Amino acid sequence: MTQFGPVLVLLALAVSLVLVGYGLSTMLAVRRIAVDVPAFSGGVPPAEHAVSRFHVRWYPVTLVFLAFDMEMVFMYPWTLVVSRVGAPAVIEMFLFLGILLAGVIYAWREGALRWT
Repeated sequence: MTQFGPVLVLLALAVSLVLVGYGLSTMLAVRRIAVDVPAFSGGVPPAEHAVSRFHVRWYPVTLVFLAFDMEMVFMYPWTLVVSRVGAPAVIEMFLFLGILLAGVIYAWREGALRWT
């Protein structure tokens, strides 16, 4: 218990400071009046409402982007594994890339990447 004593004291101090700050902010908060001012967009008047929804065609593009983003997450450490493992690691990576390519071809064939 003696080796964790300073850590527990620091944790208690941090939690108490957060709670005191939160309590002070709620006690001293000033009620704000809602103002009908449009959102600032770099000096340009907004063309649409701030909470307008995105068109549905953006979601497949986002999913394809995330698929390729995950590909990069796996390919960076793969370079270290290839030097240790050798040919089996190369075969596994090409299998992974083939699965991703099959997904992109499927999305393309279904028209998920068509804009019109």
